[in-house]
Amino acid sequence: MPTQTAEIHAENIAISTKLVPLGWREWVALPELDIPRIKAKVDTGARTSCLHTFRMEPYTDEAGKPRVKFWVHPVQHDLHQVVECDAAVIDERMVSDSGGHREQRLVIQTTLLVGESHWPIEMTLTNRDSMRFRMLIGRTAMAGNSVVLPESSYLAGEPVLRTLK
Repeated sequence: MPTQTAEIHAENIAISTKLVPLGWREWVALPELDIPRIKAKVDTGARTSCLHTFRMEPYTDEAGKPRVKFWVHPVQHDLHQVVECDAAVIDERMVSDSGGHREQRLVIQTTLLVGESHWPIEMTLTNRDSMRFRMLIGRTAMAGNSVVLPESSYLAGEPVLRTLK
């Protein structure tokens, strides 16, 4: 069988399976959080996705439901660009990072936009200042929606922002 490039392989996978081909890193968007573009590491070793937040303020809304206001630096090494977000808290979970450190984290649900595809994901909030990527896409967010080609990067292209249905 002749050797195909990763892009042709990714296109064939997308056509035959309806799964979104992802490289080991991708540009994505979180439109419900007003984050139009953020670089994410696709991490099959991580169960849950996570988003870098440098400040969080949990609160209870008028209906007695837990929410969190949080602030994000969506671009690595750019402390001037700040996005203020607000979301319902759907859970609190004990999460172990890659170094084995355990941390209690708030969990939110939001829409992940990858290229032209979108689907709901759960995501924890934590400070990732010392990490290369502001976001990790974990395997539960990818399950049934995507396939990973670890030798490639940015297969999905730029997120296509439009009104999500």
